[in-house]
Amino acid sequence: MKSDEFEHWACKAAEFTVAYRDGLNDMPVRSRTQPGDIYKALPKAPPDTGSPMEEIFADFERIVPPGMTHWQHPRFFAYFPSNAAPASVIAEYLVTGMAAQCMLWQTSPAATEMETRMLEWLRDGIGLPSDFAGVIQDSASSATLAAILVMRERALGWAGNTTGLSGGPCLRVYASSEVHSSIDRAIWFSGIGTDNLVRIPTSGAIRGMDPDLLDQAIRADLNAGHKPVGIVACTGGTSNGACDDIAAVVKIAKTHDLYTHVDAAWAGAAMICPENRHLWSGVEGADSVVFNPHKWLGASFDCSAHFIRDPQALRRTLAIQPEYLRTLDQDGVTNYSEWSLPLGRRFRALKIWFLIRYHGLDGLRDIIRKHIEWTHMLCARLRNTEGIEIVTDPILALFSFRLENDDDKTLKLVEAINNDGRIYLTQTKMSGRPAIRFTAGSFAMQASDIDIAYQAIMDCRKALS
Repeated sequence: MKSDEFEHWACKAAEFTVAYRDGLNDMPVRSRTQPGDIYKALPKAPPDTGSPMEEIFADFERIVPPGMTHWQHPRFFAYFPSNAAPASVIAEYLVTGMAAQCMLWQTSPAATEMETRMLEWLRDGIGLPSDFAGVIQDSASSATLAAILVMRERALGWAGNTTGLSGGPCLRVYASSEVHSSIDRAIWFSGIGTDNLVRIPTSGAIRGMDPDLLDQAIRADLNAGHKPVGIVACTGGTSNGACDDIAAVVKIAKTHDLYTHVDAAWAGAAMICPENRHLWSGVEGADSVVFNPHKWLGASFDCSAHFIRDPQALRRTLAIQPEYLRTLDQDGVTNYSEWSLPLGRRFRALKIWFLIRYHGLDGLRDIIRKHIEWTHMLCARLRNTEGIEIVTDPILALFSFRLENDDDKTLKLVEAINNDGRIYLTQTKMSGRPAIRFTAGSFAMQASDIDIAYQAIMDCRKALS
């Protein structure tokens, strides 16, 4: 592709992006295509000869957008947000254009040094102490797996990577019943095994794991000859926003010399607002913490901030240094591939730099505070609506509700809402019964979208009746 053609189509792609986002308000949030529609629209065999970009772009516009669920839609209230603020998108254009592989300091010094500084900005922004260092992972799943591997190696005297787990002690990890499924997968991939993830029952208004039961479980495992290695605590659990008592968990961990990892993938972004930090009081005592700027803070996916009190323990677990990856004649440089599971690394720090410089922390705080306020407004309206039961009260910008005394219609309601298209919600379970989750977080959202959400819920409920 020649330079003038590249310029034309790069501009065309940017124009499409602007028009697409400007038109989201008028689109159904969830794709209305049926399974197999997109597959059938694509030729069975690849072409032997190339096609002009006009034809490719026309096919893209015809096939792809109708088959997308629109995550940047102002009324995307499902899962958790996965924002890509325009400033972040522009940074991603530049990153993609430069196309650097940023695995080592020497393969792109700007990427490494900006990552160091941006993680300091994020760390200070969410109120973590300065003795935490940071690295950008692709997702909280990778950060949690890295934390589980560090727990494992620390407990085995750093021998697990060498000798394996065969014939060794039964390793035990503790977490509440509210943690994300990524913890289960990390336990699988680390070789510890699902049977050794000990689920601690939750209690209280914010459904944190019971500290007394946690301590009892650890002591019972010690008496049984097992080897406790660490605890995964959560702040803002995916299902209903559950928050563990981090201070109590850390205290128990220190009593038993265990590693503590805090999963705040969604809620960590809200800690840029000091009034929210009570939800993870005691986090300064944890060994590692993860949150995803690509959820609520506006950075485009993927971008997960992983903070570690002892980076040497992480490097000791993950680093491998063949001769071809050595950096010669440069002492004291950081090679972030030694802090991550993949060797290859993208220049993720640039979008954080653009995002924070454009909005400032105050601008980001204002967005998050509005989302929390609007969530509480909708919850209050539903609470005062006959036949609607609030299942879990708002934690930050997340709550759940159901139709009173009718589980079957609750599930039918969430599907009717999503087929209606005005908003997008997902379901969960509380005490074995279905509930509908609502979480605000789109950067494009306005207060009027709460009115649309309430009306969509009421209209679909009426249709079911």
